[in-house]
Amino acid sequence: MITIEYRIIQAFAEELKENGIKFTMDDLARRLGISKRTLYEHFSSKADILDALIEDAFAEVDKKNELILQNDDIPVTEKIKEVIISLPTHIELVDRPTLEQIKRSFPEQWEKLSKIYTKDWDEMDALIEQGIREGIIANKNAALIVKMIRGAVETAQDQQFYIVNDISLTEALSQIADIILYGLVSKEE
Repeated sequence: MITIEYRIIQAFAEELKENGIKFTMDDLARRLGISKRTLYEHFSSKADILDALIEDAFAEVDKKNELILQNDDIPVTEKIKEVIISLPTHIELVDRPTLEQIKRSFPEQWEKLSKIYTKDWDEMDALIEQGIREGIIANKNAALIVKMIRGAVETAQDQQFYIVNDISLTEALSQIADIILYGLVSKEE
């Protein structure tokens, strides 16, 4: 059963995607077909809804990553690739213009997003170290490899690039992972 809170979070994400952060609680209530009073009974502000959206989106990513990391049937290189391409369902949370709006209008939520984007690289570091120990990944500086992966993943914030070049974000991240893991040189060479 879908709760009203879930519906509000989803409608908030849709408003964010379509209109940026500038929409009002009136706009959100209208989208939902509920009164503003009903909206305020569940969330006291846009910041509270944004907090819930962030929590919901990245809890989902954490759950996906946990399943990937715990699955012993997946080779380490595939685990690395799957972790690289696991993004929140609410893709607006990785869109540069939206992030800039959040940074200006909701500094507390921006701080949470910033921490999320910078904190969870310990898992990747462990996967890289495991790959090096197992001889699957070249014995290079693991911290540097993780920094390169992190930088490549951060390009996901440039949604316009993907639109102009007709490539989905998931497809782009998959290709980034392949290039990092397997290189640029054709196997035929």
